[in-house]
Amino acid sequence: MSFNDPYGGDILAGHSRNRRPGYPKVPAEPGLVVEVRGSDFVGAVTGYERTHQGDLIRLEDRHGVDRVFHNREGGFLLEGQPVTLTRHVEKQAPRRSNSGSRRVDNVEAKVAAPSRIWVEGIHDAAIVEKVWGHDLRVEGVVVEYLEGLDNLPERLAEFGPAPGRRVGVLADHLVEGSKETRMTRTVGEHVLVTGHPFIDIWAAIKPERLGLRAWPDVPYGEDWKTGICRRVGWSDPKEGWHRVYSAVNSFRDLDSSLIGAVERLVDFVTTPGLSKSDLI
Repeated sequence: MSFNDPYGGDILAGHSRNRRPGYPKVPAEPGLVVEVRGSDFVGAVTGYERTHQGDLIRLEDRHGVDRVFHNREGGFLLEGQPVTLTRHVEKQAPRRSNSGSRRVDNVEAKVAAPSRIWVEGIHDAAIVEKVWGHDLRVEGVVVEYLEGLDNLPERLAEFGPAPGRRVGVLADHLVEGSKETRMTRTVGEHVLVTGHPFIDIWAAIKPERLGLRAWPDVPYGEDWKTGICRRVGWSDPKEGWHRVYSAVNSFRDLDSSLIGAVERLVDFVTTPGLSKSDLI
């Protein structure tokens, strides 16, 4: 005779003896408002701390009361539902170079590209290097200075611009009718001349970065840098240059005309498919 005992066997068969209820995991983002289970305390997350005794959650209620609670699984209520808080990790924004481009880390030294960027003087070269140096090293582009735009025809004859061997030239005082504009009209298709309207690259630095309301006017015929130093109270151009260079940390410290001019030159010498007409 068979007897079916409804209470026989293992009544826990098919059920895990160790299974715990699972709770949604929510990052403890600063400002997240939660309620502590088993408590009436409701507050916004102000901190997440790891200690040898376990993780702690710091909350602040609407009255400014600050309390610390152990972070337990399912230990908090979010919109009435039990949750487990996890450490909130902020996403880091991409690192930027001084020019505003995405910084490329661990760049190995490259063989210099055939193309070049030429600037008029050593101060121009220093500022271009300070702001765009990272970008140019990534591309392997060398910046050289001409010691004056009057040397441009001779230097171009020596260099021999050609496809894949371009020259970008940054000129001061590039305005309609100026000597600089007339000199650069017949440089050829493999040479691009851009520039800013100021008589010197110093003036392409935003004056407020140096504590000035505006760059003073210096009469024609007077040495511009000496005249500037005299009018703003700097001892000499050497001190003036130190102040100007120190005031430049990124593209944000420069006039937009200089930024645009250099960006076009970088594009011209690093992108063979771009023509001068695309950039002018």
